[in-house]
Amino acid sequence: MENELLFATNNAHKLREIQEIIGDSYHILSLKDIQLDIEIPETSDTIEDNASQKAQFIFDKTGRNCFADDTGLEIEALDGRPGVYSARYAGEECSFEDNMRKVLEEMDQIQNRKAIFRCIVCLIFEGNEYLFEGRVEGVILPAKRGKGGFGYDPVFLPDGFDQTFAEMPPYLKNGISHRGKAITRMIRFLETLE
Repeated sequence: MENELLFATNNAHKLREIQEIIGDSYHILSLKDIQLDIEIPETSDTIEDNASQKAQFIFDKTGRNCFADDTGLEIEALDGRPGVYSARYAGEECSFEDNMRKVLEEMDQIQNRKAIFRCIVCLIFEGNEYLFEGRVEGVILPAKRGKGGFGYDPVFLPDGFDQTFAEMPPYLKNGISHRGKAITRMIRFLETLE
């Protein structure tokens, strides 16, 4: 199929969110769609290198045009933590809840709540690598709000909004989020190649 892209992830939440962002311009294939059941390495010290490592790993295995993302929540008062370790901040086998709980405990009694969500998307297209960044600034709330989204969405309030990512309808979150911005930049770039 024309305009197919393989997304190097095993995360169903991310897959659904990215297909919503991209809409009909590209059909996004998951690793499951191509029957590739494999753990993707994430051993780098930066989100840029992690995104690149994941995309290159899947490209080497499949030879297909593909992309990977890595996201970090960088909290000013925590010297940028959890950063590259956002997905496993509370430990290797931890849940989203465990990660959020750890952040909220560390932020207890801290006045400066500023944070940035950063997403790097690495695209490997026709063998060449391209990086796209999206970022959104906001604050960490003292308690969770909302049932939607995933990850740190219930505790992240983006600047200029009165809803957390977990309270927003998907179309609104995807329009302003770090992942939404990075993916949109990737799609705009791909359109210049057509």
